[in-house]
Amino acid sequence: MIINFNRRKFLVYGAAAIGGSLLLKACSGGEEKPITTTNKQGYKVAIALPGVATDKAWNQSGFEGIKLAKKKFGVETASIEQVSQSDQMQVLSNFARRGSNLIFAHGGQFDAAIQQVAPNFPNTFFIGVNGAVSGGNFGSLRLNHLQGSYLCGIIAASMSKSDKIAYIGGQKFEATEEELRGLELGAKSIKPEIKISSTFTGDWNDIAKAKEATLALISSGADVVYQWLDAAAPAVLQTAAEKEVYAFGNTNDQFYIAPKAILTSTIKRLDLAIAYITELGMQGKLQGEVYKLGLERPDILYLGKFNQAVSQDIQNKVNTTKEDIVNSKIEFAECREGSKETVCVKQVS
Repeated sequence: MIINFNRRKFLVYGAAAIGGSLLLKACSGGEEKPITTTNKQGYKVAIALPGVATDKAWNQSGFEGIKLAKKKFGVETASIEQVSQSDQMQVLSNFARRGSNLIFAHGGQFDAAIQQVAPNFPNTFFIGVNGAVSGGNFGSLRLNHLQGSYLCGIIAASMSKSDKIAYIGGQKFEATEEELRGLELGAKSIKPEIKISSTFTGDWNDIAKAKEATLALISSGADVVYQWLDAAAPAVLQTAAEKEVYAFGNTNDQFYIAPKAILTSTIKRLDLAIAYITELGMQGKLQGEVYKLGLERPDILYLGKFNQAVSQDIQNKVNTTKEDIVNSKIEFAECREGSKETVCVKQVS
């Protein structure tokens, strides 16, 4: 059963609340914001999405995750879309008051809200997807974005003729900076002098900003663009195709969006990762730590379809590097570069 609530409504909690039912508050701007729940009793899992659940990218992957958890484990699920920064604490609190055992906050931008809300609800476990926080009853789920983008950096440098590549992200936080660093390290492993520029639009879904940023980077000489956006991702990919430069898909296999431009996609099966965390929660095994899944889980993090322009030699190089990472022949360690703390490649003999 799917129930839709108006986002203007506040949580009504207690015995007097319309026959014992609960409304989840989501008030911002007076627009409609759907909340979907299942009616099955048992272990309760909820997810707060910053965007729409049908974006065919980041938000949809999270929504598919709780759907998969319901299918596999019979959990009761709830979700809310388009949660603004100002509504984060209230939404997470409302989910907890409604008896959610496990709450996923789908994006690193929820980190501060998780840290503030979680101590008030010790019987609920909070997971920040892409987050960097951990504590008593909260943790983070991270895919190893650096590993995936490192492989793409090898491809980008191998395919670039201008020796200038670019990165476009929605917001600047630990996960996106990690992915940017991976792209840089991978590219420089092929061409040490290659230039990597980056920009963050401030909005994962703004199509106009995404296109403007893409055009600016291409005009500066970049001929390969790596993007991490949500609903705005197709704008980057299609603009790259129009300008006859290369690009990368992200989260899902986005090859179909611009098959002439996309070299490959970094596929992040967050649905499987969320189901995995849910199972740990049901078993009472969740700890206040960062759960990081990488190329050692080829069902969760891998590259998608290759453009025919990517030669077999390049593909072989990527596959060999992937195996070296999995087998710890290549590792990434904290280092200092100039005056900046960062991550560097550590070759293991």
